[in-house]
Amino acid sequence: MRYLTRYILLLLILTISNQIFSQNYEKSEELQIKTRILFVLDASKSMSGKWQGDSKYTIARIILSDILDSIQQIDNVEVALRVYGHTKNYPPQNCNDTRLEVPFKENNIREIKYRLTQLKPRGTSPIANSLLKTKDDFTDCENCRNIVVLITDGIEECGGDICEVSATLQKEGIILKPFIIGIGKDTHEAYDCAGQYFNAANREEFSKALNIIITKVLSSTSIQVNLLDQYNRPTESNVNMSFINKKSGALAYNYVHTLNSKGYPDTLYLDHLADYKLILNTLPAIIIDPVVITEGKHTTISTLCPRGSLFVKLQGPTKADFNPAILVKEVNKQNLLNTQYLNQTVDYLSGKYDIDILTLPPIHLKEIDIEADNQTKIEIENPGIAVIQKNIKGWGSIYSLDGKNQNWVIDFGSDLNITESMYLQPGNYRMVFRSKYSLQSATTIEKEFVITSEKTTRIKL
Repeated sequence: MRYLTRYILLLLILTISNQIFSQNYEKSEELQIKTRILFVLDASKSMSGKWQGDSKYTIARIILSDILDSIQQIDNVEVALRVYGHTKNYPPQNCNDTRLEVPFKENNIREIKYRLTQLKPRGTSPIANSLLKTKDDFTDCENCRNIVVLITDGIEECGGDICEVSATLQKEGIILKPFIIGIGKDTHEAYDCAGQYFNAANREEFSKALNIIITKVLSSTSIQVNLLDQYNRPTESNVNMSFINKKSGALAYNYVHTLNSKGYPDTLYLDHLADYKLILNTLPAIIIDPVVITEGKHTTISTLCPRGSLFVKLQGPTKADFNPAILVKEVNKQNLLNTQYLNQTVDYLSGKYDIDILTLPPIHLKEIDIEADNQTKIEIENPGIAVIQKNIKGWGSIYSLDGKNQNWVIDFGSDLNITESMYLQPGNYRMVFRSKYSLQSATTIEKEFVITSEKTTRIKL
Protein backbone atom coordinates (compact mmCIF):
# COMPACT_ATOMS: atom_id res chain seq x y z
CA MET A 1 0.00 0.00 0.00
CA ARG A 2 2.83 2.40 0.86
CA TYR A 3 4.44 1.96 -2.58
CA LEU A 4 1.08 2.28 -4.35
CA THR A 5 0.45 5.58 -2.52
CA ARG A 6 3.89 6.78 -3.50
CA TYR A 7 3.27 5.86 -7.15
CA ILE A 8 -0.09 7.68 -7.24
CA LEU A 9 1.43 10.77 -5.62
CA LEU A 10 4.34 10.72 -8.07
CA LEU A 11 1.96 10.48 -11.02
CA LEU A 12 -0.13 13.36 -9.67
CA ILE A 13 2.88 15.59 -9.02
CA LEU A 14 4.41 14.88 -12.42
CA THR A 15 1.11 15.76 -14.09
CA ILE A 16 0.82 19.02 -12.19
CA SER A 17 4.48 19.80 -12.74
CA ASN A 18 4.10 19.29 -16.46
CA GLN A 19 1.17 21.71 -16.46
CA ILE A 20 3.14 24.35 -14.58
CA PHE A 21 6.29 24.30 -16.60
CA SER A 22 4.80 23.66 -20.04
CA GLN A 23 1.58 25.63 -19.61
CA ASN A 24 3.21 28.74 -18.30
CA TYR A 25 2.47 29.93 -21.82
CA GLU A 26 5.59 28.11 -22.95
CA LYS A 27 7.86 30.40 -20.98
CA SER A 28 11.51 30.34 -21.96
CA GLU A 29 13.98 28.71 -19.59
CA GLU A 30 15.20 32.00 -18.18
CA LEU A 31 11.66 32.89 -17.12
CA GLN A 32 10.86 29.62 -15.35
CA ILE A 33 10.39 29.85 -11.60
CA LYS A 34 12.37 27.63 -9.24
CA THR A 35 10.42 26.36 -6.23
CA ARG A 36 12.46 25.93 -3.04
CA ILE A 37 10.84 23.88 -0.26
CA LEU A 38 12.40 24.03 3.20
CA PHE A 39 11.21 21.31 5.57
CA VAL A 40 11.46 22.40 9.22
CA LEU A 41 11.20 19.22 11.28
CA ASP A 42 10.53 18.88 14.99
CA ALA A 43 13.06 16.57 16.67
CA SER A 44 12.35 17.64 20.22
CA LYS A 45 12.09 15.08 23.00
CA SER A 46 8.32 14.71 22.63
CA MET A 47 8.77 13.39 19.07
CA SER A 48 10.22 10.17 20.56
CA GLY A 49 6.80 9.38 22.02
CA LYS A 50 4.80 6.43 20.72
CA TRP A 51 2.14 7.15 18.10
CA GLN A 52 0.34 4.86 15.68
CA GLY A 53 2.61 1.90 16.50
CA ASP A 54 5.94 3.74 16.27
CA SER A 55 7.62 6.93 17.46
CA LYS A 56 6.28 10.16 16.00
CA TYR A 57 9.72 11.01 14.66
CA THR A 58 10.09 7.67 12.87
CA ILE A 59 6.70 8.01 11.21
CA ALA A 60 7.49 11.59 10.19
CA ARG A 61 10.86 10.49 8.77
CA ILE A 62 9.32 7.65 6.72
CA ILE A 63 6.50 9.73 5.24
CA LEU A 64 8.79 12.68 4.54
CA SER A 65 11.26 10.35 2.79
CA ASP A 66 8.49 9.03 0.54
CA ILE A 67 7.55 12.58 -0.43
CA LEU A 68 11.19 13.42 -1.16
CA ASP A 69 11.42 10.43 -3.52
CA SER A 70 8.50 11.86 -5.48
CA ILE A 71 9.87 15.41 -5.54
CA GLN A 72 13.17 14.10 -6.88
CA GLN A 73 11.53 13.53 -10.27
CA ILE A 74 10.46 17.16 -10.74
CA ASP A 75 12.42 19.86 -12.52
CA ASN A 76 12.91 23.33 -11.06
CA VAL A 77 12.32 22.15 -7.48
CA GLU A 78 14.95 22.17 -4.73
CA VAL A 79 14.56 21.06 -1.11
CA ALA A 80 16.43 21.63 2.16
CA LEU A 81 16.12 20.40 5.73
CA ARG A 82 16.20 22.37 9.00
CA VAL A 83 15.74 20.50 12.28
CA TYR A 84 15.28 21.73 15.85
CA GLY A 85 15.47 20.07 19.27
CA HIS A 86 18.05 17.46 18.25
CA THR A 87 21.51 18.64 19.34
CA LYS A 88 21.01 19.27 23.07
CA ASN A 89 19.29 17.18 25.73
CA TYR A 90 16.27 18.47 27.63
CA PRO A 91 16.49 19.39 30.43
CA PRO A 92 18.04 21.91 30.53
CA GLN A 93 16.25 23.97 27.90
CA ASN A 94 18.34 25.25 24.98
CA CYS A 95 16.44 27.71 22.81
CA ASN A 96 19.19 27.89 20.19
CA ASP A 97 18.87 24.20 19.37
CA THR A 98 18.09 24.60 15.66
CA ARG A 99 20.28 23.89 12.65
CA LEU A 100 20.15 23.76 8.87
CA GLU A 101 21.14 20.13 8.35
CA VAL A 102 21.07 20.07 4.54
CA PRO A 103 21.05 23.31 2.52
CA PHE A 104 19.44 23.91 -0.85
CA LYS A 105 21.39 22.36 -3.71
CA GLU A 106 20.81 20.02 -6.61
CA ASN A 107 20.58 16.26 -6.04
CA ASN A 108 20.58 16.47 -2.23
CA ILE A 109 17.58 14.24 -1.49
CA ARG A 110 19.66 11.17 -0.73
CA GLU A 111 21.67 13.30 1.70
CA ILE A 112 18.49 14.54 3.41
CA LYS A 113 17.09 11.01 3.75
CA TYR A 114 20.36 9.75 5.21
CA ARG A 115 20.56 12.67 7.64
CA LEU A 116 17.01 11.94 8.82
CA THR A 117 18.08 8.45 9.85
CA GLN A 118 20.95 9.82 11.95
CA LEU A 119 18.95 12.29 14.06
CA LYS A 120 17.43 11.51 17.44
CA PRO A 121 14.77 13.53 19.31
CA ARG A 122 16.40 15.05 22.39
CA GLY A 123 15.61 18.64 23.26
CA THR A 124 13.11 21.47 23.38
CA SER A 125 11.04 23.35 20.74
CA PRO A 126 12.40 26.78 19.69
CA ILE A 127 9.92 26.99 16.83
CA ALA A 128 9.86 30.77 16.35
CA ASN A 129 13.66 30.92 16.42
CA SER A 130 13.86 28.12 13.87
CA LEU A 131 11.44 29.89 11.57
CA LEU A 132 13.37 33.14 11.98
CA LYS A 133 16.63 31.46 10.95
CA THR A 134 15.08 30.26 7.69
CA LYS A 135 15.77 33.81 6.48
CA ASP A 136 19.40 32.78 6.02
CA ASP A 137 18.53 29.35 4.61
CA PHE A 138 17.01 30.90 1.48
CA THR A 139 20.01 32.35 -0.31
CA ASP A 140 19.49 35.18 -2.79
CA CYS A 141 17.57 34.13 -5.87
CA GLU A 142 15.76 36.47 -8.26
CA ASN A 143 13.60 33.77 -9.79
CA CYS A 144 12.60 31.63 -6.80
CA ARG A 145 9.49 31.07 -4.72
CA ASN A 146 10.30 30.03 -1.16
CA ILE A 147 8.11 27.57 0.74
CA VAL A 148 8.35 26.51 4.40
CA VAL A 149 6.73 23.27 5.60
CA LEU A 150 6.81 22.98 9.40
CA ILE A 151 6.20 19.53 10.91
CA THR A 152 5.71 19.51 14.70
CA ASP A 153 3.89 17.70 17.51
CA GLY A 154 3.69 20.67 19.87
CA ILE A 155 3.88 24.40 20.29
CA GLU A 156 6.54 27.04 21.01
CA GLU A 157 8.44 26.35 24.23
CA CYS A 158 10.91 29.25 24.23
CA GLY A 159 8.62 32.26 24.40
CA GLY A 160 8.98 33.20 20.73
CA ASP A 161 6.09 34.57 18.67
CA ILE A 162 5.76 32.36 15.60
CA CYS A 163 2.94 34.51 14.21
CA GLU A 164 5.04 37.67 14.35
CA VAL A 165 8.04 35.93 12.79
CA SER A 166 5.92 34.49 9.98
CA ALA A 167 4.35 37.86 9.25
CA THR A 168 7.78 39.54 9.13
CA LEU A 169 9.23 36.96 6.75
CA GLN A 170 6.23 37.30 4.45
CA LYS A 171 6.31 41.10 4.56
CA GLU A 172 9.99 41.10 3.66
CA GLY A 173 9.20 38.81 0.73
CA ILE A 174 11.47 36.03 1.99
CA ILE A 175 8.84 33.29 2.15
CA LEU A 176 5.28 32.68 1.12
CA LYS A 177 2.68 31.75 3.73
CA PRO A 178 4.04 28.65 5.58
CA PHE A 179 2.36 25.25 5.77
CA ILE A 180 2.18 23.64 9.20
CA ILE A 181 1.38 20.01 10.06
CA GLY A 182 0.43 19.30 13.67
CA ILE A 183 1.06 15.68 14.65
CA GLY A 184 -1.06 13.86 17.20
CA LYS A 185 -3.16 16.71 18.56
CA ASP A 186 -4.96 19.71 17.16
CA THR A 187 -2.92 22.86 17.81
CA HIS A 188 -4.47 25.04 15.13
CA GLU A 189 -5.16 27.89 17.58
CA ALA A 190 -1.41 28.38 18.00
CA TYR A 191 -0.64 28.26 14.28
CA ASP A 192 -3.57 29.63 12.26
CA CYS A 193 -2.09 33.12 12.42
CA ALA A 194 1.27 31.88 11.12
CA GLY A 195 0.27 29.80 8.12
CA GLN A 196 -2.05 27.17 6.68
CA TYR A 197 -2.51 24.51 9.34
CA PHE A 198 -3.20 20.78 8.83
CA ASN A 199 -4.17 18.56 11.76
CA ALA A 200 -2.73 15.04 11.50
CA ALA A 201 -4.67 12.97 14.03
CA ASN A 202 -3.22 9.71 12.69
CA ARG A 203 -0.62 8.37 10.29
CA GLU A 204 -2.95 8.39 7.29
CA GLU A 205 -3.95 12.01 7.85
CA PHE A 206 -0.30 12.99 8.21
CA SER A 207 0.56 11.40 4.87
CA LYS A 208 -2.51 12.96 3.27
CA ALA A 209 -1.67 16.41 4.64
CA LEU A 210 1.87 16.29 3.31
CA ASN A 211 0.63 15.11 -0.09
CA ILE A 212 -1.91 17.94 -0.20
CA ILE A 213 0.77 20.50 0.67
CA ILE A 214 3.13 19.36 -2.09
CA THR A 215 0.24 19.30 -4.56
CA LYS A 216 -0.74 22.82 -3.52
CA VAL A 217 2.82 24.04 -3.86
CA LEU A 218 3.17 22.66 -7.38
CA SER A 219 -0.34 23.10 -8.72
CA SER A 220 -0.96 25.44 -11.63
CA THR A 221 -3.50 28.27 -11.21
CA SER A 222 -4.56 30.31 -14.21
CA ILE A 223 -6.48 33.56 -14.57
CA GLN A 224 -7.72 35.84 -17.28
CA VAL A 225 -8.53 39.51 -16.86
CA ASN A 226 -11.52 40.80 -18.79
CA LEU A 227 -11.30 44.53 -19.46
CA LEU A 228 -14.88 45.38 -20.34
CA ASP A 229 -15.88 48.08 -22.79
CA GLN A 230 -19.03 50.22 -22.54
CA TYR A 231 -21.09 47.25 -23.75
CA ASN A 232 -19.58 44.86 -21.15
CA ARG A 233 -17.55 43.06 -23.80
CA PRO A 234 -13.93 42.09 -22.99
CA THR A 235 -12.48 44.05 -25.89
CA GLU A 236 -10.20 46.52 -24.09
CA SER A 237 -6.52 45.54 -24.06
CA ASN A 238 -2.88 46.67 -24.20
CA VAL A 239 -2.89 47.79 -20.56
CA ASN A 240 -0.03 46.97 -18.20
CA MET A 241 -1.28 44.93 -15.24
CA SER A 242 0.77 45.02 -12.03
CA PHE A 243 0.14 42.27 -9.48
CA ILE A 244 1.30 43.36 -6.01
CA ASN A 245 2.05 40.89 -3.22
CA LYS A 246 -0.18 42.14 -0.39
CA LYS A 247 2.03 40.75 2.37
CA SER A 248 5.32 42.27 1.21
CA GLY A 249 3.99 45.12 -0.92
CA ALA A 250 6.47 44.08 -3.61
CA LEU A 251 5.68 43.80 -7.30
CA ALA A 252 5.06 40.14 -8.15
CA TYR A 253 4.20 40.31 -11.87
CA ASN A 254 3.97 42.82 -14.70
CA TYR A 255 1.88 41.67 -17.67
CA VAL A 256 0.74 43.76 -20.62
CA HIS A 257 -2.85 42.69 -21.27
CA THR A 258 -3.20 40.83 -24.54
CA LEU A 259 -6.03 39.45 -26.65
CA ASN A 260 -5.21 36.08 -28.19
CA SER A 261 -5.66 35.09 -31.82
CA LYS A 262 -9.37 34.45 -31.19
CA GLY A 263 -9.91 37.88 -29.66
CA TYR A 264 -10.19 36.64 -26.06
CA PRO A 265 -8.10 37.80 -23.09
CA ASP A 266 -4.88 35.83 -22.76
CA THR A 267 -4.37 33.28 -19.97
CA LEU A 268 -1.90 34.08 -17.17
CA TYR A 269 -0.43 31.89 -14.44
CA LEU A 270 -0.02 33.15 -10.88
CA ASP A 271 1.44 31.69 -7.71
CA HIS A 272 -1.78 30.99 -5.81
CA LEU A 273 0.06 30.81 -2.48
CA ALA A 274 0.33 34.61 -2.37
CA ASP A 275 -2.38 37.24 -1.91
CA TYR A 276 -2.50 40.00 -4.51
CA LYS A 277 -3.96 43.32 -5.42
CA LEU A 278 -4.10 44.22 -9.09
CA ILE A 279 -3.29 47.65 -10.48
CA LEU A 280 -4.50 48.24 -14.02
CA ASN A 281 -2.30 51.04 -15.27
CA THR A 282 -5.00 52.85 -17.17
CA LEU A 283 -5.49 56.62 -16.92
CA PRO A 284 -6.65 56.88 -14.20
CA ALA A 285 -5.59 53.55 -12.69
CA ILE A 286 -8.08 50.84 -11.71
CA ILE A 287 -7.30 48.91 -8.52
CA ILE A 288 -8.76 45.48 -7.75
CA ASP A 289 -8.16 44.51 -4.15
CA PRO A 290 -8.15 41.71 -3.26
CA VAL A 291 -7.63 39.52 -6.30
CA VAL A 292 -9.61 36.38 -5.54
CA ILE A 293 -8.17 33.31 -7.29
CA THR A 294 -9.04 29.64 -6.87
CA GLU A 295 -6.20 27.18 -6.48
CA GLY A 296 -5.86 24.75 -9.36
CA LYS A 297 -8.67 26.33 -11.36
CA HIS A 298 -9.12 28.98 -14.00
CA THR A 299 -10.31 32.28 -12.53
CA THR A 300 -11.85 35.12 -14.52
CA ILE A 301 -11.52 38.68 -13.20
CA SER A 302 -13.73 41.27 -14.89
CA THR A 303 -13.79 45.03 -14.51
CA LEU A 304 -15.26 47.93 -16.44
CA CYS A 305 -12.57 49.65 -18.49
CA PRO A 306 -14.24 51.70 -21.27
CA ARG A 307 -11.71 54.07 -22.83
CA GLY A 308 -11.64 56.92 -25.27
CA SER A 309 -8.74 59.06 -26.45
CA LEU A 310 -7.58 62.67 -26.36
CA PHE A 311 -5.84 64.38 -29.27
CA VAL A 312 -4.69 68.02 -29.29
CA LYS A 313 -3.46 69.77 -32.43
CA LEU A 314 -2.94 73.18 -33.96
CA GLN A 315 -5.51 74.57 -36.37
CA GLY A 316 -2.74 75.37 -38.82
CA PRO A 317 0.59 73.78 -39.66
CA THR A 318 2.64 72.29 -36.83
CA LYS A 319 5.76 74.20 -35.82
CA ALA A 320 8.85 72.17 -35.12
CA ASP A 321 9.90 74.27 -32.12
CA PHE A 322 6.46 74.73 -30.60
CA ASN A 323 5.16 71.79 -28.59
CA PRO A 324 3.56 72.84 -25.28
CA ALA A 325 2.87 70.29 -22.58
CA ILE A 326 -0.77 69.31 -22.07
CA LEU A 327 -1.66 68.57 -18.43
CA VAL A 328 -4.62 66.30 -17.80
CA LYS A 329 -6.34 66.03 -14.41
CA GLU A 330 -9.48 64.41 -13.15
CA VAL A 331 -12.24 66.94 -12.54
CA ASN A 332 -11.88 68.74 -9.18
CA LYS A 333 -8.64 66.91 -8.36
CA GLN A 334 -5.28 68.62 -7.96
CA ASN A 335 -3.03 65.66 -8.70
CA LEU A 336 -1.66 65.51 -12.23
CA LEU A 337 -2.95 62.47 -14.09
CA ASN A 338 -0.87 62.66 -17.24
CA THR A 339 1.23 64.90 -19.47
CA GLN A 340 0.95 64.62 -23.23
CA TYR A 341 1.94 66.79 -26.17
CA LEU A 342 0.60 68.05 -29.48
CA ASN A 343 -0.37 65.44 -32.09
CA GLN A 344 -0.18 62.66 -29.49
CA THR A 345 -3.10 60.29 -28.98
CA VAL A 346 -3.53 59.04 -25.39
CA ASP A 347 -6.23 56.74 -24.03
CA TYR A 348 -8.20 57.64 -20.89
CA LEU A 349 -11.09 55.99 -19.08
CA SER A 350 -14.35 57.49 -20.26
CA GLY A 351 -15.33 60.51 -18.15
CA LYS A 352 -14.70 64.22 -17.69
CA TYR A 353 -11.27 65.82 -17.32
CA ASP A 354 -9.73 69.25 -16.74
CA ILE A 355 -7.06 70.10 -19.29
CA ASP A 356 -4.34 72.77 -19.15
CA ILE A 357 -2.40 73.48 -22.34
CA LEU A 358 0.83 75.24 -21.42
CA THR A 359 0.87 77.82 -24.14
CA LEU A 360 1.53 81.50 -23.34
CA PRO A 361 -0.88 82.30 -21.84
CA PRO A 362 -2.07 78.82 -20.74
CA ILE A 363 -5.36 77.50 -22.11
CA HIS A 364 -7.61 76.11 -19.36
CA LEU A 365 -10.39 73.73 -20.42
CA LYS A 366 -12.84 72.44 -17.82
CA GLU A 367 -14.82 69.18 -17.77
CA ILE A 368 -13.82 67.96 -21.21
CA ASP A 369 -15.78 64.80 -21.95
CA ILE A 370 -13.89 61.74 -23.21
CA GLU A 371 -16.32 59.15 -24.53
CA ALA A 372 -15.69 55.42 -24.82
CA ASP A 373 -14.55 54.26 -28.27
CA ASN A 374 -14.30 57.88 -29.46
CA GLN A 375 -11.54 60.41 -29.90
CA THR A 376 -11.91 63.82 -28.30
CA LYS A 377 -10.11 66.23 -30.61
CA ILE A 378 -9.10 69.70 -29.45
CA GLU A 379 -7.75 72.27 -31.89
CA ILE A 380 -6.02 75.41 -30.71
CA GLU A 381 -5.03 78.47 -32.68
CA ASN A 382 -1.52 78.64 -33.99
CA PRO A 383 0.55 81.09 -31.96
CA GLY A 384 2.15 84.25 -33.22
CA ILE A 385 5.64 85.45 -32.40
CA ALA A 386 6.39 88.47 -30.26
CA VAL A 387 9.84 89.91 -30.97
CA ILE A 388 11.05 92.36 -28.30
CA GLN A 389 13.76 94.62 -29.67
CA LYS A 390 15.65 96.46 -26.96
CA ASN A 391 19.00 98.23 -26.97
CA ILE A 392 19.13 98.68 -23.23
CA LYS A 393 19.27 96.29 -20.33
CA GLY A 394 16.25 95.99 -18.10
CA TRP A 395 13.34 93.96 -16.82
CA GLY A 396 9.72 93.68 -17.80
CA SER A 397 6.55 91.61 -17.93
CA ILE A 398 3.91 90.77 -20.50
CA TYR A 399 0.20 90.69 -19.63
CA SER A 400 -2.79 89.50 -21.63
CA LEU A 401 -5.69 91.96 -21.74
CA ASP A 402 -9.24 90.90 -20.97
CA GLY A 403 -11.44 93.95 -20.97
CA LYS A 404 -10.20 96.13 -18.14
CA ASN A 405 -8.18 93.33 -16.59
CA GLN A 406 -4.58 92.41 -17.25
CA ASN A 407 -3.33 88.91 -16.50
CA TRP A 408 0.33 88.13 -16.05
CA VAL A 409 1.79 85.89 -18.76
CA ILE A 410 5.59 85.95 -18.49
CA ASP A 411 8.55 88.01 -17.31
CA PHE A 412 11.36 88.94 -19.66
CA GLY A 413 14.58 90.93 -19.56
CA SER A 414 18.20 90.23 -18.78
CA ASP A 415 21.57 91.84 -18.27
CA LEU A 416 22.07 91.70 -22.03
CA ASN A 417 20.69 94.22 -24.47
CA ILE A 418 19.55 91.54 -26.90
CA THR A 419 16.40 90.85 -28.89
CA GLU A 420 14.04 88.35 -27.25
CA SER A 421 11.28 86.38 -28.94
CA MET A 422 8.51 84.12 -27.70
CA TYR A 423 5.39 82.33 -28.92
CA LEU A 424 2.15 83.93 -27.73
CA GLN A 425 -1.43 82.91 -28.41
CA PRO A 426 -3.45 85.36 -30.57
CA GLY A 427 -4.88 88.25 -28.54
CA ASN A 428 -4.26 91.67 -27.00
CA TYR A 429 -1.25 92.23 -24.74
CA ARG A 430 0.50 94.87 -22.70
CA MET A 431 4.22 95.12 -22.08
CA VAL A 432 5.64 96.81 -18.97
CA PHE A 433 9.37 97.58 -18.91
CA ARG A 434 11.94 99.54 -16.86
CA SER A 435 15.56 100.19 -17.76
CA LYS A 436 18.22 98.77 -15.49
CA TYR A 437 19.81 102.23 -15.29
CA SER A 438 16.68 104.06 -14.23
CA LEU A 439 16.34 104.64 -10.49
CA GLN A 440 12.75 105.89 -10.68
CA SER A 441 9.63 103.74 -11.06
CA ALA A 442 7.97 106.57 -12.98
CA THR A 443 10.23 105.82 -15.94
CA THR A 444 8.40 102.51 -16.49
CA ILE A 445 7.36 102.05 -20.13
CA GLU A 446 4.01 100.51 -21.17
CA LYS A 447 3.22 99.34 -24.68
CA GLU A 448 0.15 97.51 -25.95
CA PHE A 449 0.32 95.19 -28.94
CA VAL A 450 -1.70 92.56 -30.77
CA ILE A 451 -0.57 89.03 -31.60
CA THR A 452 -2.00 87.46 -34.74
CA SER A 453 -1.87 83.73 -35.48
CA GLU A 454 1.23 82.74 -37.48
CA LYS A 455 2.37 86.37 -37.69
CA THR A 456 5.39 88.12 -36.16
CA THR A 457 4.84 91.27 -34.10
CA ARG A 458 7.84 93.45 -33.29
CA ILE A 459 7.87 95.61 -30.17
CA LYS A 460 10.66 98.18 -29.99
CA LEU A 461 12.01 99.58 -26.73
